[in-house]
Amino acid sequence: MTLPLPLLALDIGGTSMRAALIQNGQMTERREARTPKPSTPDAVIEAAAALAAPLAAHAAALGVACAGAVAGGRVTATAVHTFPGWTDVALAERLGTALNLPCAALNDARAAAWGEWAAGAGRGTQEFMFITVSTGVGAGLVLGGRLHLAGNGLDAELGFVSVPAVWRPGQEVPPLGQLGPLEFESSGTALGGQAARLGFADSRALCDAAEGGDAAAETVYSRSAALMAWKIADIAALLGITRVALGGSVGLRPGYLARVQASLALFPASYQPEVVHAELGADAGLIGAALWAGKDF
Repeated sequence: MTLPLPLLALDIGGTSMRAALIQNGQMTERREARTPKPSTPDAVIEAAAALAAPLAAHAAALGVACAGAVAGGRVTATAVHTFPGWTDVALAERLGTALNLPCAALNDARAAAWGEWAAGAGRGTQEFMFITVSTGVGAGLVLGGRLHLAGNGLDAELGFVSVPAVWRPGQEVPPLGQLGPLEFESSGTALGGQAARLGFADSRALCDAAEGGDAAAETVYSRSAALMAWKIADIAALLGITRVALGGSVGLRPGYLARVQASLALFPASYQPEVVHAELGADAGLIGAALWAGKDF
């Protein structure tokens, strides 16, 4: 169905906020601003409303993608150092009132999953997972053609499932030793910490070196990909997902995708969903939030 007016989307991140008008899955206008620091609820909501206000008069509804646990349009931060004071904040209600639009809010990774399923790499699937590997690790699930949303807002928090925090390189299957969150072992931030230890400037430099044949960098890079593959295999066994799309600054690297695919090939065939790159890039959350807000029109 073609809407007479476009949809307005807001993507609220720890570093920046973006607003865009989206019509029939295509972005027609966009604006961007820095997220205020400290990122308290009042400061962020005021800045987000100001950013989106010039576009609101042209929109039918507002969709918001935001980091944190989002349930019923209310947000509680999972990274309290980034979003202090965010406990049960009525984000959808407050932004909808400020911009005089019906408003729906989703976690940013869940919004990206919906965008990729509806208009990107997940098209044609029924059981789909989107994973972003960037500063952190986030994910979203579409099951039976429906976005999975838990009542407590913590659905698909892949970055906080447990993996071995100590791994002896060279082994195909890591031994169970000290456990830590996947995000602390496989994210861009984790790779950046390992890069500093090895003398590289940052995570990008480490990944570049690994793809160029540096053995020490390859050990770290392959470990991140192997742990990611292990968790993808787990989700495939639990939920029967058939396709996974990787996004984010690390996840979109061809070398990272190839290493995840190679590690996943060590598992039984039924544990191996198709793993591809996300198609919508950094706009997946904006597009997904807009499509979610407009789904009932």
